[in-house]
Amino acid sequence: MPALPPFDDTAADAAPVQAAPSFSPLYQQIKALILQSLQGGEWKPGEAIPSEMDLAARFRVSQGTVRKAIDELAAENLLVRRQGKGTFVATHAEQHVQYRFLRLVPDSGERDPQGAADRAILECRRTRASAEVARALGLRTSDAVVQVRRVLTFAGVPTILEDIWLPGVAFKGLTAEQMADFQGPTYAMFELEFGVRMVRAEEKIRAVAADEQQAQLLQVAPGMPLLSVERIAYTYNDVPMELRRGLYRTDDRHYRNELN
Repeated sequence: MPALPPFDDTAADAAPVQAAPSFSPLYQQIKALILQSLQGGEWKPGEAIPSEMDLAARFRVSQGTVRKAIDELAAENLLVRRQGKGTFVATHAEQHVQYRFLRLVPDSGERDPQGAADRAILECRRTRASAEVARALGLRTSDAVVQVRRVLTFAGVPTILEDIWLPGVAFKGLTAEQMADFQGPTYAMFELEFGVRMVRAEEKIRAVAADEQQAQLLQVAPGMPLLSVERIAYTYNDVPMELRRGLYRTDDRHYRNELN
């Protein structure tokens, strides 16, 4: 039997340690494939996706595996099941999806008793991303962004002052008229006219005092307490697509969140 070569512990120390391969359940792999199709626009918001049987044949897995993947996507509000009709891509045009991102409700507890907000677009312009905005949106400093400032008014009362930053490439051509004239939620407009669907958001909330300009725009006294809400909204695969900073009047409204 030939002698073994001498053991070189220096080489062993230099060799990288290989991590054990991570295991992903089959239904999670199917979920990722369905997400790829959603991200690629194969099925548009509001459209039906293929049946579980068709998807099972396409991916060569059991129907139960596909069902489990779809169940998770439905729980994440990316798909909507409709009994007797099939499964559809969720859209912000649907009322129950709209309220996932609108948490300010009247103290009466009713949702929008006076109807949709009137939107006054104070500014909509292309500019260069500051370091802070670039970091939030995953851009480089000085990349193009669209900056929007608007006031949302409910029943004649200016209630929300918002500053919004959007990646310039994804939202090329966005105008103030477009934002003001669209009849429906802003996120629905992003879906329909720019092909960008916001699927989740992270928010930071704190109390602030209104400065002179903010007080004037919201028609309150300077120093009045306001709720400051900073949101980063993401599309598929956790790509940031919006930085939004809102100042909310809460004299007759409150911020409501449901925790599961």
